[in-house]
Parts: sequence; C-alpha cells; structure tokens
Amino acid sequence: MGQNPAMAPEFSTEETPPYGEVEQVSPLVRRVVANNPSRFTYHGSGTFIVGPATGGDVAIIDPGPADDDHVAALLRAVEGQRVTHLLITHTHPDHSPAAAAVKAATGAVTHGFGPHPAEAIRAHDERVRRAIEAGEEPEADDGEGSGDRDFVPDVVTTDGDVITGADFTFEALHTPGHISNHLCFAFREEATLFTGDHVMGWSTSVVPAPDGDLNDYLENLERLLDRPETTYRPTHGPAITDPIPYVSALIEHRRMRERQIVDALADGPRNIISIVGGLYADIDPKLHKAAGASVYAHLLALSRAGRVDSLASGDESDWKADWRLA
Repeated sequence: MGQNPAMAPEFSTEETPPYGEVEQVSPLVRRVVANNPSRFTYHGSGTFIVGPATGGDVAIIDPGPADDDHVAALLRAVEGQRVTHLLITHTHPDHSPAAAAVKAATGAVTHGFGPHPAEAIRAHDERVRRAIEAGEEPEADDGEGSGDRDFVPDVVTTDGDVITGADFTFEALHTPGHISNHLCFAFREEATLFTGDHVMGWSTSVVPAPDGDLNDYLENLERLLDRPETTYRPTHGPAITDPIPYVSALIEHRRMRERQIVDALADGPRNIISIVGGLYADIDPKLHKAAGASVYAHLLALSRAGRVDSLASGDESDWKADWRLA
C-alpha cells in the first residue's frame, strides 16, 4: 500500500484448511476452522480446543460465528470430553456468537472482557444511517461491523487474570486496539499466545476507529516484546513461530505510516481523501476506502496524542474535513 517493501512485515500464508475437521496442531491444541472466508477472516475463523485429544477436560477459544455446521463440528470434536471453559478474545461476529450454542450444549463457563463496546455500536449504527441517507446500501457485516451484541461473559476477565483447568493454565492479557474489549490468552504449558485478531500472520490487523485505538494497539504490541511466548496462534491464519521479530516489524510498519501522514500535513491542512491519494496512489482504487479508514485511525491517534487537530466543524470522521499539525 504505497510503502517501502523492505519496511513491511513478512506475511505468511497457508492452504485452505479442511473446514469442519479437527487438526492437531500441537500436543495439547486442536483447531477446527469455520467456513466463513472473507477479507477480514482469511480462510475462516479458527476455533482452538486446548487440552488432551481424548478424555479429560478441555477449553475452547473463540467458538466462532453463529454457524450450525461449525457448532456441530466443534461438538463432534469434543465428544467424550468435558468442556469447562469458553474463552472469548473479543465480540466481533466471527469470534464469539457460537459461544451461546456451545455453552448450551456443554454447560461450559464463558470468559471475556465484557459485552460489545457501546462506542463500536454507535459508530456502526452511524455508518448505516449515513449510507441510508445517501441512498446507498449499507455494507454487509463481514467481520468488523455491528459485532455480537448478545454476548455477556459469565466471568468478566481482565489483564493478569489466571484461568486454570486440569491440563491448562491461561493468563489473560487485555489488549485493546483492534477493539476495546480484546483479550489474548497465554497458554503456559506450551509457551503459546492465542492472539485473536491482535496479531495475525497473514495480514495487519484492522483498527476501526473510534473504538479501535491505534495508540492502544501499538502499546499492546510493544508489551508483547517482553513476553516469553514462542508461538502465536491467531484466530485467522497460520501460527507465528518467530513472533518477536514479526511484532517488531508490525510496530515499525505502523510508525512508518504515521510518519508519512505527518509529512503529508507538513505543507498545510489536508483531508483524508487527499492523504489517501498521495500515500496509496499505487493500489487499486477499490481499496482506497479501507486505506481511508486506516488513515482516519492514524489521524485520530495523533489527535489523541496532541500532535494533529481536526478542522471539522462537526464530525471529524468526515473524509472531506481537513486536518493540520498541532
């Protein structure tokens, strides 16, 4: 996206997984992938089952979308076992909605930071209102939209909380940025971090402002640099097996984009459309809307840090509103 390739993170890919089938990805971790591929979910949502492969107690991380086939596949995978914990990284609709059906079938206790954030709901509803007023069709919710408004955790879980079972121990990390209620779960027995959408190997994470906060996101990437985990397992895409250099590259990529936006404002006020036209001139114009959302997230983060000001008389998310250096 208009960047120096040497400064971009080196993304990883994987073949399309066998939907609905159980993959043993480590001695104590299995994965079942939902058939919900999209521009946000890659091949689909990967639900992790942590614990022994047969018998005993297990935990399920991110049960996934409200998809009957996926729920049935999860329940087949844990036949003969007791599901004691459902761990929810966050409430986007590709992560948490299936928790209700899995909980009803197993009696497991749900753990999460909290319900879907009110700020995210307001922002989504405002986008829908604007589209309708403009005579446009509101965008379909394909992963980052209205969210799971029904989820309320049985156990409110926050930073530093420890969750234990017969064969697993998790430490919860509150990692706002992608969304304010995001958690990662550190699995001590295998030095593994289940990263949800905080860190993904196939793509950078979307930071949908205003609930998504780029300052928070970068702060919570930086704290991972001092963590002991040697493997990351995102909800989407392949495992990350050398995470520290990768996270460092993600941080530098975002800092580079921040510098480019500040440089773009050095000659005077500009709006989001103008900045996108300069920074992303070499990408498909169909991607400019996503690029504009990223630029807005950066501008809002810079504004919260006191480095830029919006000249908007009303809504600063208006792409025609000018911004200037503070």
